[in-house]
Amino acid sequence: MHKTGVTNLPLHGGKCPRWLFNRMVNLTEVITEVIVHEYGQGEFIKRISDPYFFQAFSCVLGFDWHSSGTTTTTCGALKVALDPEEVGVAVCGGKGAASRKTPEEIEAAGEVFNLRTETLEEMIYSSRLSAKVDNSCIQDSYQLYHHVFFLTEKGDWAVVQQGMGDHYARRYHWMSECVEDFLEEPHTGICCDHIQKEVLDMTSRESEKARSISVDLVNDGPQHLEKYFMGRGEQRKLSQFTMPSHHPVLGMDLGLDGLRVLQRAYELQPENYEELVSLRGMGPKKIRALALISDLVYGSEPSWRDPVKYSFTHGGKDGFPYPVNRGVYDTSIETLRDALEQARLDRRERIHAIKRLKDFIKE
Repeated sequence: MHKTGVTNLPLHGGKCPRWLFNRMVNLTEVITEVIVHEYGQGEFIKRISDPYFFQAFSCVLGFDWHSSGTTTTTCGALKVALDPEEVGVAVCGGKGAASRKTPEEIEAAGEVFNLRTETLEEMIYSSRLSAKVDNSCIQDSYQLYHHVFFLTEKGDWAVVQQGMGDHYARRYHWMSECVEDFLEEPHTGICCDHIQKEVLDMTSRESEKARSISVDLVNDGPQHLEKYFMGRGEQRKLSQFTMPSHHPVLGMDLGLDGLRVLQRAYELQPENYEELVSLRGMGPKKIRALALISDLVYGSEPSWRDPVKYSFTHGGKDGFPYPVNRGVYDTSIETLRDALEQARLDRRERIHAIKRLKDFIKE
């Protein structure tokens, strides 16, 4: 099982200064062009979907390793720097309101790349479902506020999205070629310093039976589920049953709106858990309730384990571990740009020489 998907970062205040962001854009452009030229578009988004590469990449651009701004600013620099017609890679979405424009931006990129309608529809679906999975099926208390969708002219895609929690931000990575099932460990990896004690993870393999029973519960009709929730008039509370007082279902109340969602799901008769989760209105509370009932009634306990390196190159925007040296930064840009131009002329010795530099760097 490959894990490359979630990173926790403490929230840092302040904004990236314009002089640094402009340099980030320039350096982003030349690094991306080198990778695409040498290895192809698919390899580039594969690396972006790897949180270790992404973290190192953001540090090269000018962030200290644990800054929460690595995600939003690095993705912002990529969006400004990459011309889809030039590199064959488009960056859609962003932070806050920009994330809601992702579907229309995917369609616009599809026109540039001349992608089939079916391919674009699948990408838009993947964008929406990846956000829903990380917001609802992995209940780690992080609310998504940033969603970026990368796609290539060949139809490959990757997602980098971030949620905000208590003084931390958590980043989630996806890659199209690694997603065999959106609801079973779909991320291209998970790594994190800040691990929660109890997280409902319905994407875990351990939750497979709970996912299946959740679908069965909905398809059997929501009426027989009402007795498990509080706040329903004269119905009995779960505390009146012979259950231990610590059972997590106690206090759960979906309300009428929640039961209506379950009723609509029943009428649609979803065939699998992915169809169930993708239904409108099927949010964290309903998903959690079905998981808890599957445990209570059938003993099918879902996973409660939280599914959760880096480099300093040019310094950090807040002066840590040291201030950004503008001259060194500009030299890096020009060196890579010059190497790229030489490579375009089929003079590959420069690129190979740069690669060999690592052999002379002492640990």
